[in-house]
Amino acid sequence: MTEDFIHFDKNDELCIIYVSGEVDLSNSAEVRKTILSALKTTPEVVVNLAHVEYIDSSGIAAMVEGLQFANSHGKTFGLSKPSKQVRSILELARLDQVFRID
Repeated sequence: MTEDFIHFDKNDELCIIYVSGEVDLSNSAEVRKTILSALKTTPEVVVNLAHVEYIDSSGIAAMVEGLQFANSHGKTFGLSKPSKQVRSILELARLDQVFRID
């Protein structure tokens, strides 16, 4: 279902999606698809970004789309443990004030 850079743990209430490596135009569609699929079947989705070394605007867009879907469908969406590189991009874009980040 997903590629090697994405795996997840899921139960009835929560799905944690673990992403690693680089999230860019070549694979952000897979990240987006995984997030949206999880949100359709689980009330809360958290994307763990601890092992993401690089994320570009298409990867950020996948996260924003997940947040928008969650908000419009009464779901909960958040990010967890963003790597230093990801956190700096989120802060630069002021998205650290938009996303719930654990």
